[in-house]
Amino acid sequence: MRRLFALVVFVLLLAAMAIGAIAVRDLRRGYRSPLGARVVHFSLHSRLLRRQLDEVLVTPRGGGRGRSLLVFLHGRGASPGSNLTDPFFRGLRALGRRAPNVLFANGGDHSYWHNRADGPWGSYVLREAIPAALRRSGADPHRVAIGGISMGGFGALDLARLAPGRFCAVGGHSAAMWFRGADTPAGAFDDAADFARNDVIAFAARRSLTHAPVWIDVGTKDSFRQVDTVLVGELRADGERVRFKVWPGGHESGYWHHHIGRYLKFYADACG
Repeated sequence: MRRLFALVVFVLLLAAMAIGAIAVRDLRRGYRSPLGARVVHFSLHSRLLRRQLDEVLVTPRGGGRGRSLLVFLHGRGASPGSNLTDPFFRGLRALGRRAPNVLFANGGDHSYWHNRADGPWGSYVLREAIPAALRRSGADPHRVAIGGISMGGFGALDLARLAPGRFCAVGGHSAAMWFRGADTPAGAFDDAADFARNDVIAFAARRSLTHAPVWIDVGTKDSFRQVDTVLVGELRADGERVRFKVWPGGHESGYWHHHIGRYLKFYADACG
């Protein structure tokens, strides 16, 4: 009986390993969502960061060639797959032929998407992740939008500042920003100098951030509501085209999933 039990366990382990290997291969080939979008998980070797990063590229139903590309940056502690939700796929399908390709880039746990001691995370997005997504999707290189949630919202605004004219639309959804470096959580910035180099609000107070349409939204109970509201004021004072929404909710996934369809429509409308 013991030998039979051991044999059964061994066979089950082999079967599990085979299924796992098939699953990994399937992820690399890509799969279809229930609503028709193609999802591909791919590994990007970043020479700038000197590491392998797992990325996710979503191509709308009908193929991605010639469409726009939305680069969407995740929040702290999240991952490129965090926003592969039913509301996202429904929002993408609702746009039909105007739906963008979507790159869910990998920003690690708390890179805050900027160049820092840990590595040039901002440069990696601009010089490696975006070109890789354009090659894979066949998207129009002249119609690239950038947006993100929380940490990713800050990153999108900061990268738009560093690459003026690169993006056809910019979005900060519950963007994680602070008035002072002393207010930031551990790991967000290396030190006071790092914060000062990437102080989006201070920059917006001096000059225009981007020439593209900007969307900023935040929940009524979100701790970033005040600072995001101040940023909107600075951007509008510079003549920026800003759409600002304050909706019920806090700094939480339910809020973002509820509005992801509106985000996608903004990027599609802005980029044509």
